Amino acid sequence: MSDSAARPAFETQLGQSAARMEEVLQQALARDTALLSGAPERLLEAMRHGALGGGKRLRPFLVEESAALFGASAQAAAPVAAALECIHCYSLVHDDLPAMDDDDLRRGRPTVHRAFDEATAILAGDALLTLAFGLVAEASALPAEARLSLVQLLSREAGAAGMAGGQALDLAAETQTLTEAEIARMQAMKTGALLAFAAEAGPILAGAPEADRKTLRRYGEIIGLAFQLADDLLDETADAATLGKAVGKDQARGKKTLPALRGQDWTRGELARLVAEAEALLAPYGERAETLRQTARFVALRTR
Repeated sequence: MSDSAARPAFETQLGQSAARMEEVLQQALARDTALLSGAPERLLEAMRHGALGGGKRLRPFLVEESAALFGASAQAAAPVAAALECIHCYSLVHDDLPAMDDDDLRRGRPTVHRAFDEATAILAGDALLTLAFGLVAEASALPAEARLSLVQLLSREAGAAGMAGGQALDLAAETQTLTEAEIARMQAMKTGALLAFAAEAGPILAGAPEADRKTLRRYGEIIGLAFQLADDLLDETADAATLGKAVGKDQARGKKTLPALRGQDWTRGELARLVAEAEALLAPYGERAETLRQTARFVALRTR
C-alpha cells in the first residue's frame, strides 16, 4: 500500500485512539476520583480546559502502539498514556504563559491563562503534572516493578534532564547564538524526551526485554527529532487557521531552530532520513510494527 493510500487509514486509527483517550482523560479529571476529590471547581475547570477537547494525542497513541507491539492491551496502557498526556498538556499550559511563549490561542481556543487567569493557569499546570504520577501509581493492572520503572523514567523525561530542561535552554537561547549540535540537544530534551518515554513505556509495561526497550527508545528519539523539525517548518510555512495557534513567532522571538539555521530544503531531507532510520529500526518486528512505521511518516509529513 502506498503512503498516500495508507495515510487516511492511519489518520482514522489515530483519531479513534484520540477519542478513547478523551474518554480516559474525562474520567481522570472527574471531581469524584480519589486523586481529585475535594479540589476547587475553578481549578478543575482550568485543568479540563487545558487537557480536554482537542489535540492529536500522539503521545498516548505511541504508548498504546509500542505496548501493542509486545502484546499488551490498550486498556493496560491507558493509565500510562493518560499520565503522559497530562504532562504534555501541563507543559502547553505553562508554555503559553506570558513569561514563556505568550500565546493567546491553543487548539483553536483561548489558552488557559486567557480563559481564566495567569495564576489559575500556573496552578492548573502544576495540578496536571502531579496528577500524572498518581495515575501511574494507581495502574493496578501493571506489576509494581513496572509502575516504579515508569514513574522513575517519567520523572526524568519530564524534569530538568528532559522536557523542563529543554524549555529552559530554549528560553535562554533567545539571546544566544547556538551551534547545530546545541539546537539539536535543546530540541531532543524539549520535545523528544516525552516522545522517547512514550515509545519506551510500551515495552516496560509489557515486560519486554531490555534490548526492545533500547530499540523503542531510539525510535521515540527519532520521532521526537522529526516532530520538532516538522513543527518548526510549519511555523515558517503554515497559517494560524490551519495550525490552530499563532505562527511565525519563533523568528520574531529569536528562537533557534534547525530550519532557520539550515533552510527548508535541508529540513525536508533530514525528515526523510529520520523516517528511513525509524523504519530500519522497526524492520525486525515485521508487519507487527506497521502502525509505528506509519506514525513516523505521519509525524514527518504532517501539515498541522
